[in-house]
Amino acid sequence: MKKDQVKAGKTIQQQTGRTFHLATRLLPKRIRHATYVLYGFFRIADEIVDDPAGPDPDEQAAQLADLRAEALGQQPTDEPVIAAFVDLCDEHDIDDEWVIEFLDAMESDIDTDRYETYEDLEGYMRGSAAAVGVMMTDIMELDEEEYERALPHAIKLGEAFQLTNFVRDVREDVVDRDRVYLPIETLERHGVDRDQVMRLESSEEFRAAAEEELHRTEELYREGVAGIRFLPEDCQFAVLLAAVLYAEHHREIRAVDYDVINHEPDLSTARKLALVAKTRWHWLWNKDPEAVFHRVSAVPAGEAKHHEHGRGWMRWLPTR
Repeated sequence: MKKDQVKAGKTIQQQTGRTFHLATRLLPKRIRHATYVLYGFFRIADEIVDDPAGPDPDEQAAQLADLRAEALGQQPTDEPVIAAFVDLCDEHDIDDEWVIEFLDAMESDIDTDRYETYEDLEGYMRGSAAAVGVMMTDIMELDEEEYERALPHAIKLGEAFQLTNFVRDVREDVVDRDRVYLPIETLERHGVDRDQVMRLESSEEFRAAAEEELHRTEELYREGVAGIRFLPEDCQFAVLLAAVLYAEHHREIRAVDYDVINHEPDLSTARKLALVAKTRWHWLWNKDPEAVFHRVSAVPAGEAKHHEHGRGWMRWLPTR
């Protein structure tokens, strides 16, 4: 990767993902630069469909079609991040299927504004979150045994980050994108109609639905963090820190009694830096990612569901 390509990806992350940028800076250079490129690519695609002032649906679809052809190396590009992404996929043998899965998820955002069940939402997150977890694991260049152990947890951690966004950003998704990502079945189980959410009507019932989804998210964090120990030693703290920082939004969500319709929880820079220091301190004394996460994060301790380490769970994955 060229210096200007890495810089372009880094700039995108600095501007649009400050929390992740804080953790990314602590990765070793060989992974840090690749992460800037991956994040830059993800955001370029995401901005096509999520920018409130962006183009109309037909133009969004056309832009994504061009991005797909460029990302798969089917047509040239003059965008440095996309060019670097193509090289990165070749260098780390990232399967085209995951690029396609990710872009399919972005395309679905053009005309999908609701998910009836959590299983439906999981289908979306296969592209928007699982694919991200796979690509991040690929760039860490693990051996086959470590890869098989780490990957299911990386996928769960990616889903946890995504679900934190969905719970935290209910108001933003309605106002800016006319979307509700919380499963309709969860809302209805608590007596909430989707139209109430679209009208930004908060209620005790809605808060209970948001709390349920937050509990689901926290189980995903537990499962995801359980796999950090399989990553390269010089990457573990940065990934742990990303989980700690992102899960901290849950403390803010609980502080407003799950009323994410009238509040948009956010973290100050000072709070993030305090968490960095606290997590680093505990890491110096205990290199067990799960133990440190449960000591410093906003996620209550619980029993993570560990995955089998054999190939059975990989039946739905493409060949690496």
